[in-house]
Amino acid sequence: MSALATKTTFGHAVHAEWVKLRSLRSTWFTLATLFVVGLGITALTANAAGKEYASATLADQQTWDPAGRSLMSYVVAQLVLGVLGILIVTAEFATGLMQTSLIATPRRHRTLAAKVVVAAAVAAVAGQALMFAAFFVGQAVFALQDAPDASLGDPGVLSAVTGGGVYLTAIALLAVGLGVLARATAGAFATLVGIVFLIPGIAGAFPGWFQGLFRFWPTLGAAEVLKTVPDPGFPHPWLNLGGLCLGVAAVLAVAFAVFRRRDV
Repeated sequence: MSALATKTTFGHAVHAEWVKLRSLRSTWFTLATLFVVGLGITALTANAAGKEYASATLADQQTWDPAGRSLMSYVVAQLVLGVLGILIVTAEFATGLMQTSLIATPRRHRTLAAKVVVAAAVAAVAGQALMFAAFFVGQAVFALQDAPDASLGDPGVLSAVTGGGVYLTAIALLAVGLGVLARATAGAFATLVGIVFLIPGIAGAFPGWFQGLFRFWPTLGAAEVLKTVPDPGFPHPWLNLGGLCLGVAAVLAVAFAVFRRRDV
């Protein structure tokens, strides 16, 4: 072990991971895509929702949720940030740079922990910024269409917006764990898509004892935190989101164990 490797601290490892991430064109392209696509979807969905409001029934108007409707871009944003989380790991496996990283930081848990910290920081900042931007864009569209809009001071609105940022951060960390386990971008992304879209789509086919897990599942119970009008089926959205975070922590724990034992 080299003298440089023995002196590598966790702070050095985090800085190195950040330098690697910010030096990649794909990082900035992915983040640009996050905002362009995310805000584009926000404008389109808010425009469609605003038009529907005028012809909606009284019952539908009473459950109108301008905050939740403006945050629907999370559906695509979670995939974009998922790709970023996956690439933080799999890009180095694909190029062979992972061996170099482990030579510089032989303690594997420190290397992976640094990647997790960087992924969490980038996803939290980008995800939260997108949620606030999407909220304001959506409310502006609703105001132009004379549909009821919301402000951050309204009950539950700030909680929904900040909850969206927490949700997106959790999905990015889930993607990091999947990237470690799959060691391939395509395999990890396919698994992520299956988790957030395929399994919820066939939820009714699962046995009754399994249904309780959907209270904490991405795009189902956990995603209820982005709404201000509660769903009777998921009455405790922050508890549901906490369950998702525990699930992500479990995936990361497995990823750490596998990363320490498996050859690069």
